[in-house]
Amino acid sequence: MKTVTGHHHMIKQITQKTNNLVDYKNLKENHISIQLSLDGFSFCIYNKAVQEIGAIAIYEFTDKNTTPFQHLTTVQSLFEQEELLKLKYQSVSVSHFNNLVTQVPLPFFNKDNLTQYLEYSVKVFKNDFIAFEQLQNSDIVNVYIPFVNINNFLFDYYGAFDYKHASTILIEKLLSEFKNTEQDCFFVNVSNNQFEILVLKNNNLTLFNCFSFNTKEDFIYYILFTAEQLNLNPEELKLVLIGNIEESSDLYLILYQYIRNIEFYKPTEFPHFLKETLPAHSNFTLLNQL
Repeated sequence: MKTVTGHHHMIKQITQKTNNLVDYKNLKENHISIQLSLDGFSFCIYNKAVQEIGAIAIYEFTDKNTTPFQHLTTVQSLFEQEELLKLKYQSVSVSHFNNLVTQVPLPFFNKDNLTQYLEYSVKVFKNDFIAFEQLQNSDIVNVYIPFVNINNFLFDYYGAFDYKHASTILIEKLLSEFKNTEQDCFFVNVSNNQFEILVLKNNNLTLFNCFSFNTKEDFIYYILFTAEQLNLNPEELKLVLIGNIEESSDLYLILYQYIRNIEFYKPTEFPHFLKETLPAHSNFTLLNQL
């Protein structure tokens, strides 16, 4: 576990693992997927020739990056010390994890109204850059504010790359994977101090929302409140956990007091070399963005 302090930045390495079966330094087909959030940075190197993950690394930013400038300097200091980020990649994809996102049904979507869609839930400033993307196989458009200055830094560093909002990956994957489930599904994806709730009813996205929380009481409150709003009975709903939550955690224990059917997400395939390192339900959007 290494913690690096540079210009007041605290960057804590949570996990780093390389796959001995993949020569991630020399092969031409290497792709890097990066996930950005205000409180962390993770990446995954994927080799398209052998279709294997070559390396994964997960960092947590222990500072509160309260301004875009502080956020950028923290990311820059990570690039100065992390050798794997300095390699040449054939392609680069980036996902932005933040709560500056909203879903708009395609029939109502007009790209001239981006600000209005976000204004209900997010404070939008005059020069904010707003991005949007249509979700695959669905009539939903995600409208969001990416971390623009980090995109600019990555463009200078790697050249052209693709980027998406992390919730685009989450929603697309869960919609396609659970589309034939009879039961209403209630997914909770936990990161450090934020979590997303995604509800599928009749194979449609009924709700997506992102919450910040500090205590386990906040956590359970938002979940029960959301279930109540959607008339879902906590005794009957199927709750699927994703992300940074384990059976031994306080979050799980309080959840279990109120909700009967809880399960952890089980991926259809999970990289073999990660089995001892990471729970299979963790880092969902990073591992599905390859």
